[in-house]
Amino acid sequence: MRCSAVVLCSLILAACASGPQRPEGLVDILSTARGQPLPGADCTVQTDAGSWRLQTPGTINVGEANGDLWVVCNRDGYRTSEVIIRAPGRGRMPGGAGVGVGVGGGFGGSRSVGLSLGFGFPVGLARPHYPAQVVVDMSPLSPSQ
Repeated sequence: MRCSAVVLCSLILAACASGPQRPEGLVDILSTARGQPLPGADCTVQTDAGSWRLQTPGTINVGEANGDLWVVCNRDGYRTSEVIIRAPGRGRMPGGAGVGVGVGGGFGGSRSVGLSLGFGFPVGLARPHYPAQVVVDMSPLSPSQ
């Protein structure tokens, strides 16, 4: 029993001992055209917590995940482009919980009904967050650009 506890504690400590991490809430905003970097696009970044303006490439601190992340970019000679990142965790049960119901049958006329409950237990207290980078692909107004 002691050996199991030591192994478990070692695994938990190893999971927590990752290197320096990027502060939560920082999002790099990049713009591209035809797969190539396109600096100088004027962008608006918006969440339920507020709205910010920046020029690409740029980094913005949007804080904790709060609603959808919406990025709209404009640049002379290019169409207005937008990217929407849906709010993290939307449509999922907390902790990765899931419920399933099954009905089965067997030989000899026996029938059974089963209920399965599954719960995900993450190591640590992970909170929903936005991606560290959002790339907005912009199309030129004329095909020659």
